[in-house]
Amino acid sequence: MKAVHFGAGNIGRGFVGLLLHEGGYELVFSDVAAPLVDAINAASSYTVHEVGEGGVDKTVTGFRAINSATDPDALVAEIATADVVTTAVGPTVLRFVAPHIAAGLAAREAAQAALHVMACENAINATDLLRDEVAAAAGESWTDLQARAVFANTAVDRIVPAQPEGAGVDVTVEPFFEWAIERPPFGDDPPQIPGAHFVDDLAPYIERKLFTVNTGHAAAAYLGARAGHVTIAQTLADPSIAGQVIAALEETSALLTAKHELPVEELADYRATILRRFQNPALPDTVGRVGRQPLRKLSRHERFIGPAAEAAERGMSVSGLLAAVGAALEFDDPDDPQSQELQQLLRDTDAAATVTRITGLTPQHPLFVDLLEVVHARQRQL
Repeated sequence: MKAVHFGAGNIGRGFVGLLLHEGGYELVFSDVAAPLVDAINAASSYTVHEVGEGGVDKTVTGFRAINSATDPDALVAEIATADVVTTAVGPTVLRFVAPHIAAGLAAREAAQAALHVMACENAINATDLLRDEVAAAAGESWTDLQARAVFANTAVDRIVPAQPEGAGVDVTVEPFFEWAIERPPFGDDPPQIPGAHFVDDLAPYIERKLFTVNTGHAAAAYLGARAGHVTIAQTLADPSIAGQVIAALEETSALLTAKHELPVEELADYRATILRRFQNPALPDTVGRVGRQPLRKLSRHERFIGPAAEAAERGMSVSGLLAAVGAALEFDDPDDPQSQELQQLLRDTDAAATVTRITGLTPQHPLFVDLLEVVHARQRQL
């Protein structure tokens, strides 16, 4: 069996690639970073270091890498004979991956088993987005090609922090991971990935992860940065900030219960597990790394505005989420372009236009007035 994975970075090697290797797949990484591709090809193995309670070292072998920018034909040939294609590149990069997949499907023998395609991104229904991009890239031929692939959405969760200096292609990760994959698209023939679990309805898993892990991580980063903390662990050791993070997550949990009927006790246990993971002393994740790209993280369907908008539409409390949004608006990192763009926007644009520009919400939305006040508060500081 063979898997082609787009994105040979730390998540690709330390999470998705590891689980595919453990499932018996020959691994082909695709990336555009020439030094990384060369480093992977120069290594016969790499080690995934799980740090923290219960962590072990795991060795990955049987892999190679292709530079998709300089050798697209080789990549297409690999996709044409692969069993699985996965991605961990970021949702905005999927449109650049799609033409390679479309070309690989076109080169695939019609009699071959369908290619299993799964986007492993921090976004809701990312594989649907990828499928649409592949269809657009294929053009008129998509009618014939679509039967050659099965697209399934996934929910992925593993903290992969900034890596230590000189790690090479080894990766440091936390022991915890979750890879949930929707079962129905595969019928009776799901891919063999022992570390993943297949579910009939993925939506609750995706939103539970995004609205707890991603919301909580970013809330801790922005609240911690405002308080002058350096790491996420330090931030959550501050009782006043930990309380604010918990308040935001209690609101997202309430939404998840109302929307998906997830049990209150189960979500309380999940929140506690997440907060323990964030405080793992072996993962010194910084507020700067987690907080980067605030404009993306404040956008319409992301970790703050997504759940807050739905909660407001249901008449539910959003004060904790709004507090986190207020902290995000203060995130001012000179090394992060989105941070600087955000601060410039706050200086140059009136509050109502700023709310719509950042969040995509119009004045008619029930959350708009609250967000307007949060933006006003930040603008008064500038």
